Amino acid sequence: MTLPETLQDRIGYDAGSTSLEEALETAATHSFHYLDFNADRGPNRLDNWNDARVESVIAAARRHHVTLTLHTASSVNVAEFSPSVDAAVDRYLEGNIDLARRLGAHGVVVHGGYHFSSVVAERMAASLERLKRATAYAEGAGVTLLLENLNREPDDAEIHYLAHTVDECRYYFDAIASDRFGWAFTVNHAHLVPEDVAGFLDAFGVGRIGEVRLADNTGEKEVHLNPGEGDIDFRAVFRRLESSGYRGFYTMAFGDLAARLEARALFAGYG
Repeated sequence: MTLPETLQDRIGYDAGSTSLEEALETAATHSFHYLDFNADRGPNRLDNWNDARVESVIAAARRHHVTLTLHTASSVNVAEFSPSVDAAVDRYLEGNIDLARRLGAHGVVVHGGYHFSSVVAERMAASLERLKRATAYAEGAGVTLLLENLNREPDDAEIHYLAHTVDECRYYFDAIASDRFGWAFTVNHAHLVPEDVAGFLDAFGVGRIGEVRLADNTGEKEVHLNPGEGDIDFRAVFRRLESSGYRGFYTMAFGDLAARLEARALFAGYG
């Protein structure tokens, strides 16, 4: 895969569960060259991809010079250990990896799962072992997994995401050294913990980043605001990443098309 040369061309967006064919047409119309999408519901469901559709999407992506990344749902608990359900989570990850392989995707964004403030060590162990299995499966498929640093939930929330602090992310990155296990660095999630953006980059650098995910917030709770509606210093974020040698993709995960077009123009000026 050849990355676009300009910063603007490296900035894409998260299309969610929008029909991938529709998202590709929108991307082509507005010269986006990177799309995240989800395959849990609607027309993109994992069980809705026959060979003809796969071939059609591949052709459209090549025609419009769009790179795809498949984004799994954080609501699927990768830290699951209950009988039967645990096996289903493995199959879910394998299904996403299989679709990514068929589409020639850049990667699959995965998560560490969540816990309920009890048996945390057991949840983390289950999560790590599942991601090790998924990585081995991805290696065989020639697919790269990208672990997303997730968001902090309020202290009194019932559930808490794993891999939301530097230490929790290090638990996975230290244990899975594969070239097929990278990082989806989510700036707005990092801004919710004391380490902040700089702390994550100090800890891990940019070498494992497969995409950088962007939205704004005020550091108080998980919201996906348009740039300027929170207090993240995006100029400093881009300066730090680009000066560190990052030349990969950025994914805007906020707003509507108009907001994304406006933000892309703003971000492109930070290169």
